Amino acid sequence: MSPRTGRCRVSIGETLAQARHRSGLSVAQVSEQTRIRPPIIYRIEADDYSMCGGDFYARGDIREIAEVVGTDPEPLIDEYDRAYRAAGPVAATSLDELLERSEPQWHRRPGFLLVFGVAAVLIVLAFVGYRMMLAPQPGPSGVSVAANANATQAGTGAAGRPDGARSARATTGEHPSAPASGAPGSSPAPAPSSSGTPSPAQAPSHAMAMVSAAAFGPHGGMGTGDDPQNAHLAIDGVRGTAWRTDWYTTPRFGNLYSGTGLVVDMGRPVTVTAVRVTLGPAAGANFQIRVGDQPSLAGMPPAARSAGPGGMVRLTLASPARGRYVMVWFTKLPPDPAGTYRADIYGIAVKGQP
Repeated sequence: MSPRTGRCRVSIGETLAQARHRSGLSVAQVSEQTRIRPPIIYRIEADDYSMCGGDFYARGDIREIAEVVGTDPEPLIDEYDRAYRAAGPVAATSLDELLERSEPQWHRRPGFLLVFGVAAVLIVLAFVGYRMMLAPQPGPSGVSVAANANATQAGTGAAGRPDGARSARATTGEHPSAPASGAPGSSPAPAPSSSGTPSPAQAPSHAMAMVSAAAFGPHGGMGTGDDPQNAHLAIDGVRGTAWRTDWYTTPRFGNLYSGTGLVVDMGRPVTVTAVRVTLGPAAGANFQIRVGDQPSLAGMPPAARSAGPGGMVRLTLASPARGRYVMVWFTKLPPDPAGTYRADIYGIAVKGQP
């Protein structure tokens, strides 16, 4: 029941909890993707926002959780503003209290407020004009922005730490856009459908639960690749654990194999629109994202490619791919500190629709 209107409705916390269950995600998995601590998620699902630290942070947490579990955050934030938000600007409570206690009496005089308001408007206008003067002019159409797209796809940030870009996203609430067309190491984003009916790529996508992971070798198939006993570490949701390939004397597997990889079983056929792979910090890995219903190279055609970046790599498929299995297939390995070559996968996330 809404605390202000008295009408019965599904609360914010109930909506988020139901969406999480529909997505097949646990609280730990939502925490791993949003970097919001599990106790806070449990409290939010119970409509208790006391641990969020104020309206500003509560609204941000609601938005982060809603986007991961695949529900629209805007109605939930509107409901929060109606039911819970304190009067005045959205800000951290502690900051409001400090400003209220420290505000001098002369600051409240009407004459001072008028002068202060005029000065603030002039400063804003001067700043906007300065930024407009410095704004770059648009270049000729058709120019490739490969460098920017490659940087967006890599998303490593934070001094090469595999989880650095994920932490930065959770802190700021920003979400990287899809790589630009023509960028090396990624597939272009799909063009909008010309018809009135939305294409599969335009349908809402969300993170999907993964059932299991298995090492994949070029000759023996599932379970026969490198480090098979630790394949599950790539999807366990635990920060710092990883599946690793064997070490090789050259980036091309010592000329012994054509590649090596890791297969994720989604448990049922799904439509895949994007994949996020968290590698080690070293650059130099080339890999493909393959999707299909048969756990074999022939049964999983390539759907996207990455060439070079380390850390967190986000790939948006040029067109949605349908299949039960999603594979990260390495065709080139990055160097390691020992002078050999090997790749690490600290995490995999698959977005799409069931």
